[in-house]
Amino acid sequence: MTRPASDSWSLPWMGLGLSSNLSASDVPHPYRLLDASPGLFDFVEYSAPIALEEARAQATLFPEMWRRRSDVPVLFHPVHLNLWGPELEPASALAELDAHARAVGSPWVGNDVGWWHAGGQPFPGYLYVTPPFNDAGVRDSAAHALHIQAGLSVPLVIENPAVLATRGGLHALDFMAKLHARTGLPLLLDLGHLFSHQLSAGLPLRTGLDGFPLDQVVEIHIAGGVVTRRGGRTFYVDDHTQPVREELFELLAEVLPRCPRLRAVTFEGDGHPPEVALASLRRLRALVPKESRASIDIPAAREPVPALTGDSRPLALFDAGHGVTPATEDEDPEGTRADRDFRLAVVAEQLDKDWPLTRLLLAAAPEGLESFTRSREYRGLFDGLGKSLSHAFASWARKRVMAAPSDGVAAALSLEMMLPHAFLQAPPAPAPGQVALAEDVRLGSFPADLTELVFAIRALRRHLTGRAWACGALEVSGLEALAQVAARPGPGPWRFAIRRKAIGFEVLTLPPEVAAGLQGLADGPLPVEALPRWLLAEGQARGLLRRA
Repeated sequence: MTRPASDSWSLPWMGLGLSSNLSASDVPHPYRLLDASPGLFDFVEYSAPIALEEARAQATLFPEMWRRRSDVPVLFHPVHLNLWGPELEPASALAELDAHARAVGSPWVGNDVGWWHAGGQPFPGYLYVTPPFNDAGVRDSAAHALHIQAGLSVPLVIENPAVLATRGGLHALDFMAKLHARTGLPLLLDLGHLFSHQLSAGLPLRTGLDGFPLDQVVEIHIAGGVVTRRGGRTFYVDDHTQPVREELFELLAEVLPRCPRLRAVTFEGDGHPPEVALASLRRLRALVPKESRASIDIPAAREPVPALTGDSRPLALFDAGHGVTPATEDEDPEGTRADRDFRLAVVAEQLDKDWPLTRLLLAAAPEGLESFTRSREYRGLFDGLGKSLSHAFASWARKRVMAAPSDGVAAALSLEMMLPHAFLQAPPAPAPGQVALAEDVRLGSFPADLTELVFAIRALRRHLTGRAWACGALEVSGLEALAQVAARPGPGPWRFAIRRKAIGFEVLTLPPEVAAGLQGLADGPLPVEALPRWLLAEGQARGLLRRA
């Protein structure tokens, strides 16, 4: 296992940073933002797979990050690294993690203390399970953290996790202080995660800071989130696409002078348009001025790796968060329900990318979603066989259709299983004077006409969402109408267009004469004059066509 070469680590001053998933399609684009406003921030903290080659293959901005890393330093924040859970990371993963961090020059690696993945499969939406804040949780988290640190030649920086259900009796900051004392590892203080604990526990925002070892904090995170109230409780949901709460800006200003070893402040602005990210970064730049500071030395962690006991019951908390066990059996029933609702929402959002029709027909209400997350198919995701959430849902849906046959639901499932196959081959580009289908568009055909079902699902989503804004509840009972529509498909063959989105596919219903007229383009480009003017205008207006 890798060990630090000396008794101390040297940590450089990083300054103010912006987080990124290194995807060219995501906002904000960190390098465009920095080019437009030089000096706006100093480094990029990026999330990517643990293995360097996997990150190169998946992150479309990786080449630019790699090219500019000498001028724009980086911190590596892995997308999933277990700092708690029933199993330790394999030695091969730790070797890849260390090689990745050293290759990009990341002076440390940070991650939330939580259970992120099982069998190499991350939980949907990277929504980890938080350990209980008790001595058992400290012991098991320490086993994970020291095991990881033993495989790293750079420091592991441990981050306080986000909280909805409060379990274990310790304050979140006391838990992290004990974990630091047990491991000797430096700390990353996430202000939004702290806010989530304080609200869930019914405590003032600054509770626990006076006794917390702020002198061991080397990085601070600040990000957006949503505060909601349920009954007598208030919860903070960590959602980086949301605006930063004013309370967190104020807390950052107060905490900064109390962190003498602080090396970095990171704005996790994932999903913020550049003009919005610009406003937040300018405000943060005033708190963290651009300057050069000397490196500092901190003691290298050399604690022995303890045994993983499992006394903190990770599998039981996984079951509580996915509806396998009743919330009433948990230590914090109301917090568990909030946590479960958030998990179900994330699962639904992920499924709707590939199964917008089938998911609403079979798992629209919480009961249906819980039926899926309690299923053998969902649990089988995490057995190391490399299956995806989409694959698990398809297997579960097929079983449901077989158990309660419905021609309409079976047709919707068959349609959505067919869509990815339309994009297995890339069509030739049009030559001058030719017209072709748009690059992200294909034509499809199906033996039953589901035009009305596609329309009904979109219309009912819009209707029920609008009513929810007014009445404060989503009337899921209204989705019963979909069963009626699904039961009356029209006669085929049905022709339609398919659009590939960033993730998933969209079925585009077309008037029969448009679908028939475009059919000639299914085999490749045609001369512009081969299409009637009205069809050319219609296809271009719908974004279905491209010309050379």
